[in-house]
Amino acid sequence: MYFSLSPAAIWPVVMLFASNIFMTFAWYGHLKHKGSAIALAIVASWGIAFFEYCLAVPANRIGSAVYTTAQLKTMQEVITLMVFSGFSVFWLGENLTWNHAIGFALIAVGASFIFRA
Repeated sequence: MYFSLSPAAIWPVVMLFASNIFMTFAWYGHLKHKGSAIALAIVASWGIAFFEYCLAVPANRIGSAVYTTAQLKTMQEVITLMVFSGFSVFWLGENLTWNHAIGFALIAVGASFIFRA
């Protein structure tokens, strides 16, 4: 399999990582502040998600020159698991168990089939 180091191959990965950080905070960040009003959590999440879209949309547009849409979506899902793992430990103070690691690894193995010729 040929792997390209072109900007169209690299930038989507970088941008999807950044967009997932924003999206994870938009979806789950408020869980650290459960005492705040739900309406405030929703508005704050919308504001954070705006920046996620500002990164994800161009990442997919740029990446479509190199990757199929199935590959882009698969990449995004694996990146989401990586970002979420760190987020849940460092922001929410939750523990990751071996079951989490095994489950995420199985998802990553399944995702690898999308990139096979």
